[in-house]
Amino acid sequence: MKDFQRYAGILKAILILLFMNVFLGGNFVSMILTYIFIGLLLIIRSLVVPTDWRIKRYLIIVYAAVTTMQIIFTVLVVFREDQSLLQTIFSRLFGAIALLFPFLVERFVTINKYAKFYLPSVEELSNVSFAQIKSSTDKVIQAVEAVKKTRKAFSAENLNEIKSDLHRHSSFTYINKGVLTDAYFREAEASMDDPYLYIVISNTGSPASEIISTFTQKQYNHASLSFDQDLKTIISYNGGERVYPPGLNSEMLEYFNKKEDASIIVYRLACTMKQKQTVLEKVKEINREGSAYNMMGLVLKYSHKPNIMFCSQFVYKMLKIAGLAYFERRDGEVKPTDLVELDYYRKLQFAYEMRLNHPAKE
Repeated sequence: MKDFQRYAGILKAILILLFMNVFLGGNFVSMILTYIFIGLLLIIRSLVVPTDWRIKRYLIIVYAAVTTMQIIFTVLVVFREDQSLLQTIFSRLFGAIALLFPFLVERFVTINKYAKFYLPSVEELSNVSFAQIKSSTDKVIQAVEAVKKTRKAFSAENLNEIKSDLHRHSSFTYINKGVLTDAYFREAEASMDDPYLYIVISNTGSPASEIISTFTQKQYNHASLSFDQDLKTIISYNGGERVYPPGLNSEMLEYFNKKEDASIIVYRLACTMKQKQTVLEKVKEINREGSAYNMMGLVLKYSHKPNIMFCSQFVYKMLKIAGLAYFERRDGEVKPTDLVELDYYRKLQFAYEMRLNHPAKE
């Protein structure tokens, strides 16, 4: 057991160093050598581990194939000269993540206790059921659709739009202050008699939302909070639509309508007037002190200052401050869909869905 732990620790240290080499400034040669080194390391490991030779052959072939694909990706994508800065960052990030692929193969085999991975015999092929064929076909179709979705999300148009907006953001200082007006707060005060807070998750189709969706595999990737059912007081942390600085801003539904199937789902959460007032006072405090959108926190799950947040982080934090949180999680780790999927005690009530290019459904 101690030998295994020592091996695992050394392997993690090597992986971290190689990740830094690839993503934090490695050149073409070092990146290729990194992939080859990991491939050879795991091939040697598969030869040493006492197991069936068919499994060894399977693993060696897979490791060789993965290494080949990594090298092809590096040559054709990572070091292309016609890429923008943002495209280069994303391609190098994917190249660094690709370091994990051969380890995932080993992990999969380990979890399955070195199950027999080999090509089936003719007799076994003759016994393949229609359900198995259909299942395999469905997986292939899903994989193709995922690739199409990823290509669309990481299109030059989307990446250029995000790149052009990066200079407006800050993950270290408050850049948004006093954007919510007195008129907004009067509207919010008028809704205090409504015994609910409203949680809104949306599928907007913005470039950032599309890219986030490729990682989360979720359709809805934005969360907002409203004091009234008609969403006259809807607010969240967002980019400000190039009108206001990124941070805590009110939202307008027309800004959500960025693709044909854009939609929002509204849930209501029962609360007391005091709890609702607590949330409103906190919103006033953030508006007074200042805020910024926590772009860095989307990856690192870290906030440099209390009022630097992203959308679902803000919504969850407001619920927690008012004693309304219905699941436990660090606010920096909450995804928009968690607000619905982790409602194990059924505290939320469905209010309505609005398809922004179709009539609303009650």
